[in-house]
Amino acid sequence: MFYREAGDFSTTYAEDQQTFPIKFDRWRYYVVLFIAIVVVPFFINDYWANSLLLPFLIYAIAAIGLNILVGYCGQVSLGTGGFMAVGAYACYKFMTGVDIWWGGELLFRLPEFNIFFSVIMGGVMTALVGVLFGLPSLRIKGFYLAVATLAAQFFLVWLFNRVSWFYNYSASGQINAPERDLLGVLITGPSTEPWATYLFCLFFTIVSAVIARNLTRGASGRKWMAIRDMDIAAEIIGVNPLRAKLTAFAVSSFFIGISGALFFAVYLGAVEVGEAFGITKSFLVLFMIIIGGLGSIFGSFAGAAFLVLLPVLLKVVGVDWLGWPTDIVAHLQLVIVGLLIIVFLIAEPHGIAQLWRVAKEKLRLWPFPH
Repeated sequence: MFYREAGDFSTTYAEDQQTFPIKFDRWRYYVVLFIAIVVVPFFINDYWANSLLLPFLIYAIAAIGLNILVGYCGQVSLGTGGFMAVGAYACYKFMTGVDIWWGGELLFRLPEFNIFFSVIMGGVMTALVGVLFGLPSLRIKGFYLAVATLAAQFFLVWLFNRVSWFYNYSASGQINAPERDLLGVLITGPSTEPWATYLFCLFFTIVSAVIARNLTRGASGRKWMAIRDMDIAAEIIGVNPLRAKLTAFAVSSFFIGISGALFFAVYLGAVEVGEAFGITKSFLVLFMIIIGGLGSIFGSFAGAAFLVLLPVLLKVVGVDWLGWPTDIVAHLQLVIVGLLIIVFLIAEPHGIAQLWRVAKEKLRLWPFPH
């Protein structure tokens, strides 16, 4: 009754291949986009932007990137925090101008980039680094690949801590986002408006989701899934494992680099690599796609929303309403996340996305169960 597809049919191949072939899904998608783009900017304030919306949008991009690598291509990665750091530091260098020194002399200096292109270049540089660290996937897989990406995580954090060129030789070792505007509207810096930073991150989130959705529905996505399901059989039918795995690492790292650049430049404004992009960040994004659903773009959004909303909800209920100590609520959050991961892995390995599919099937048949 609530979810019907009777009489909703396609008459062309283009209609049959569209992302949302059912009219109800299509209109729901348009309504969500309308609310996100037109309605929310009129009501957003600093609390909603910094506590919920910006972290949700940025983590959703990172979850999409990791889901492409883990969920669609089957390549385990524990280096998400390190790749986010690459995006953040690359964005910082392009925002402030890249100078290349050799033998104590300045060879050349790139001018400062616009904030939009700085974020894009953060993704591009992370994609290059991702391909480099994805090379071991051609010889190893599973547990050994997880260890290799974990090594990348620690190496990248060490690199950004030790090489002062990356943070422009500042005494504190931090990188601070200078004020940058886009079309006259401030996007970074302490004087930004919440609606501006929200719309800037929303643009990248929507574009990332559309690109990822179309990639995973096309030839690249089918090759990734063939490698995930059985790499030897995929190679026999003509899939090039070298190209498939490295493109998955490149695309995944590009999205993660974009999220790292936004996390630094737009959300936090100043970061220290060990605190902002440590190993906990890698596990946090991994938990998002496990809870949200592996191999699902919607699952990336659902997992990001769940893990961003959970601390806020626990704080409101535990600290504000019940008066519990803050540290007890923080520990309770860890317990809940741990239990949920175990429950999802045992009862529903495809996460919230699969629960949503089951709910839609129920609505489609309701009130007739058969």
